[in-house]
Amino acid sequence: MAEEKGEVDIYRDTPVRFLGYANEVGEAFRALVHVRWVRLSYVVASGYVLADTQDKAGKKLKAGGDHKEVAISAMDTLVWQAFASVIVPGFFINRLCAASLFGLARALPTVAESSRKWAVTGLGLGSIPFIIHPIDNMVHAVMDNTTRKWIGK
Repeated sequence: MAEEKGEVDIYRDTPVRFLGYANEVGEAFRALVHVRWVRLSYVVASGYVLADTQDKAGKKLKAGGDHKEVAISAMDTLVWQAFASVIVPGFFINRLCAASLFGLARALPTVAESSRKWAVTGLGLGSIPFIIHPIDNMVHAVMDNTTRKWIGK
């Protein structure tokens, strides 16, 4: 919608979008920081999801959409953002880092644990740019074949 009119969507076309990746950063640092910081990263990412949902619903309402159209827009944005920005990438980074830390402990037991944790954090952070677009495309494909069919979008 924003691309068609040439207007900037602050939640998708500006650095604000990076707030949606906060939980991936938190998961990458999980081995090094207290769990409260990881949880805080989920609060930031979830706040981004809710703000984008409110923004899209508000724009639909201002464009003259009825309550059903507004609800569909909000639901579509909320589900897509929740899965593409928080749930799937957070799970992926969590499992990647956990498996890597386990593997490094078995393969390199003489390397200091702190060094292994930093290596895993670097791997987690380094993987973020490579997982974003495949996850976004997967969530679009799944939603196009499920929720978007059910709601007629």
